[in-house]
Amino acid sequence: MADAESDVRTRLITAGVELVQREGHAAVSLREIARRAGVSHGAPRRYFPTHLDLLSAIARQGYADLADRIARTVRDTGPDPRQRLLALGRAYLDHAAANRGMFELMFRHDLLNSGRLGLRDASLPLFTLVVDLVAEARRPTDRAATVIAGALWANLHGLAQLWAWGSLQLATGETDDDALLRAALDAHLGPAPE
Repeated sequence: MADAESDVRTRLITAGVELVQREGHAAVSLREIARRAGVSHGAPRRYFPTHLDLLSAIARQGYADLADRIARTVRDTGPDPRQRLLALGRAYLDHAAANRGMFELMFRHDLLNSGRLGLRDASLPLFTLVVDLVAEARRPTDRAATVIAGALWANLHGLAQLWAWGSLQLATGETDDDALLRAALDAHLGPAPE
């Protein structure tokens, strides 16, 4: 019985992830997810008592996918912390561009603030990685590394969002976000050594 319940729960999350990726987070409804998962329209309530619980489970999968992508990218980049941060930033921006609906869902304040399904806990390892790389690159105090990492994360997030809206292309004339990514890193870490 436990395996069957786990299977239904997994199917519901998978259907939700697919729906968010195809149509955006606003399209997520319990009925539509149930239909796509091949279960009764009441089944989602059995596994996810509230809509926030289901959205949080879907967003948690988004964080898992992003974490896997970033971990592989950073691991394959080499030892230089600045290059690893650049690779992390590139992976973050690419993930945001390729997964608009999921990206927007993952950072919904109401979901993160609710504490549903440990969603904040799912996002913290990514932030900790940024803090660690900033600390390696800059050698600041622990507190300063956290603040710099927070500012860098906010900069990356803003870059991803403004690029998706077309605002940065219009304002800067850039056709590739790589120059903006490098400028963000320089702003937070200081100029790259020559």
